[in-house]
Amino acid sequence: MTFKAEYIWIDGTEPTAKLRSKTKVMADGAELPIWGFDGSSTNQADGSSSDRVLKPVFTCPDPIRGGDSVLVLCEVLNIDMTPHSSNTRAALVEVAEKYAAQESWFGIEQEYTFFKEGRPLGFPIGGFPAPQGGYYCGVGADEVFGREIVEKHLDYCIEAGLAISGINAEVMPGQWEFQIGPAGPVEVSDHMWIARWLLYRTAEAFNVGATLDAKPVKGDWNGAGAHTNFSTKAMREKYDPIITACEALAANALEHVKHYGSGIEERLTGLHETAPWNEFSYGVSDRGASVRIPWQVEVEKKGYIEDRRPNANVDPYLVTRLIVDTCCSALEKADQV
Repeated sequence: MTFKAEYIWIDGTEPTAKLRSKTKVMADGAELPIWGFDGSSTNQADGSSSDRVLKPVFTCPDPIRGGDSVLVLCEVLNIDMTPHSSNTRAALVEVAEKYAAQESWFGIEQEYTFFKEGRPLGFPIGGFPAPQGGYYCGVGADEVFGREIVEKHLDYCIEAGLAISGINAEVMPGQWEFQIGPAGPVEVSDHMWIARWLLYRTAEAFNVGATLDAKPVKGDWNGAGAHTNFSTKAMREKYDPIITACEALAANALEHVKHYGSGIEERLTGLHETAPWNEFSYGVSDRGASVRIPWQVEVEKKGYIEDRRPNANVDPYLVTRLIVDTCCSALEKADQV
């Protein structure tokens, strides 16, 4: 007997990496081996030295094929087994291990937009739908588009054992969101990449594309983000560490924004529930701030913060590494004072 293993990896396309995958047929009971691929076809090598290595790092059931089939998320390595330059997971693992004692948790809100025949799902040919207002968490065929895809994707994520915690229709027609977390920085990122792959594969069956473009429609329409919720054990117990984390993010604001996804200037304009990309602010219950402190966190004097700046197309390995490194180092120094 055999089973199918779908090897999935992140390529080297810039400014936004793409997901790639291919299938390996395995004998029952066999261990998943390292594998290879043509890096010259994925922007990860030159043709004269094209071999690159796939190292399995996370495995889950394949809900599309079913049976004993599995999805296998891989890191990309060079042939000397060092991390490839496009491999952002390796650096996250190092930082996550360094600050593991602080018990960082993340929840990432992944927004995305369905497209068909060159326009967002729900947009009429050659025109625009009614203005934003009724689409967010809407109900009804005149307000919601693509629900059958979203429900199937949710079922797949649950069957795969991913830490998916919810879905909702977003502000623009054809725009949706799913949430991954709470989970640690490496786990939330691994699960997010698999959930993205499942999103593309699910929509593919409906002949619909799903894009993480940060501003899929120009003009008076919301962009698409990946709001990132973060806490440490200290933040979940006291309020002062929350302020320390916010101040640390303020001190490193531009360094973070630089890695928060392509097209961030188009989305973070100060309009449509965003703060300007080149200004930093934080506030309680403020969706126009760079970082929001939820109202119940201020009331209870403990909890988490929401970094509202990351784009939908952000690399989760990058955003979690930056937040852990910035916030946990500041909290560590504060404890030593």
